Amino acid sequence: MKRIVLSLLSTLSAVVLLFGYRTSTSGPDLAATTGSSTTQTLVRSGGTTTTGDVAQTRWGPVQVQISTDADGTITDVQVVQYPDGNHEDQEINAYALPVLVDATLAAQSADIDMVSGATITSEGYVQSLQSALDQAPA
Repeated sequence: MKRIVLSLLSTLSAVVLLFGYRTSTSGPDLAATTGSSTTQTLVRSGGTTTTGDVAQTRWGPVQVQISTDADGTITDVQVVQYPDGNHEDQEINAYALPVLVDATLAAQSADIDMVSGATITSEGYVQSLQSALDQAPA
């Protein structure tokens, strides 16, 4: 009888652990490889909008678009793509992306700190941001 109870509890524990395992349905399981998807458009003020390459992260694609003025100063940052395939991704990125954008505008470069708890998205963001900065007119 004890063996039956122990066996049932073990099986139940395994099933609970399997259903609790977090996966993302928003992207491939790759570690920060890039795809090329760059565009530039002129902004009325004499500046340019440049879209960086897509950074494929473990949780999904990240792509950043920057606007620069005629002097090359970053005036705006938009995150065109980011992982949002489940509630946890949405919650993490709702906090992390504004922090990354503010840090970019303050630093005027891709030399910014990662956001704790959103390391994978932060790495993809910096990779795509650097791509946009490399392609933006000087």
